[in-house]
Amino acid sequence: MLFFYQIAVLLSLLVFLGILLRNLVDLPGMPDHSSQIGQFVSVLVPARNEALNIERCVRSLLRQEYASFEIVVLDDGSTDATGELLAQLLLESGGKMRVVQGESLPDGWHGKAWACAQLRRQAKGELLLFTDADTWHEPDALRRTVGAMNASGADMLSLMPRQELGSFWEKLVVPLIHVILMCYLPLRLVRTSPNPAFCFANGQYIFFRREFYDRINGHASVRDALVEDVWLCKNVKKAGGHVVAFNGTDVVSCRMYRSFGEIWDGFSKNLFAALGYHTTGLFALILLVIALYLAPCAFFCFSVLAGEFSLLLFWLPLLQITIALFCRFIIALLFRQSLLMVFLHLLSQIVLLAIACNSFSNIKFGKGASWKGRNYNFS
Repeated sequence: MLFFYQIAVLLSLLVFLGILLRNLVDLPGMPDHSSQIGQFVSVLVPARNEALNIERCVRSLLRQEYASFEIVVLDDGSTDATGELLAQLLLESGGKMRVVQGESLPDGWHGKAWACAQLRRQAKGELLLFTDADTWHEPDALRRTVGAMNASGADMLSLMPRQELGSFWEKLVVPLIHVILMCYLPLRLVRTSPNPAFCFANGQYIFFRREFYDRINGHASVRDALVEDVWLCKNVKKAGGHVVAFNGTDVVSCRMYRSFGEIWDGFSKNLFAALGYHTTGLFALILLVIALYLAPCAFFCFSVLAGEFSLLLFWLPLLQITIALFCRFIIALLFRQSLLMVFLHLLSQIVLLAIACNSFSNIKFGKGASWKGRNYNFS
């Protein structure tokens, strides 16, 4: 029985390696189209207590090479210096920027979806870019995105920005997003399959054709979805739209979190929600992590300590560990992450298990997911 178990784990890891290698092709870099198409773009930025980020974000947007755009920032009830910083940026924007004050959060909505819905009401563009306040944009980002949107004929475009990783915990945990994306999801099917099960979108940077955004009822259609980006993609596919995704590490960057506490709260908010609050799916993920990453290390360590270097206890687990680390190494190279942190892959998976349990506990037995002073429980 142990033999078949070890072979099953090995084959699973090989499948995920195969998906990763294929995804290297199917998540291309952002093309550099030089076409000067004058479609007006509304760049829409929700901001709640973003004093650490908003100035850098808006200044990078104001430097865009693309000519026809506006920036609309919504101050979503900030209690820090976000409002004062926006007022100063408004004076310096040369008419390119508007600031609106957010309305009270209605029942049944989560904060970001409500902020984005309000931003849409203010938008004048035929193309809509929803981007987070903790992002930074290269000067050619908007031009290249509009070019990619038109060249692909997409109704929705998203990309994976470069994640800025400062602290130890950021470098350890945040790359798990890329592991899940690159090893578990065949990205070719995001573009080619109408099946909404194959979806990718990153709420840090989502481009829409306004007509199609309105057709799916925009963020109102995901008002109670904490992982609203993926559910927007699902709705686009259900409506017959075309979705494309790119590796955007050379055009946009993002500092998602700055401390272990923010990582813990952010991942706990999203993890169970990303699985549709399905308890079976959560425990399947936990078992997968244990079987693929923790158990091989346990077998390997037992073998070394016991001095039993058998196929089942030493060589097969060593091969499994090697494949897992090879996957992490490829991802680290692709997304410009620390190569040294690859060797702490086991620790990152242990933290992921703890976050999964906390995410489940918060929803099922606690006050729900908590983020920026608001609690949500839409399960």
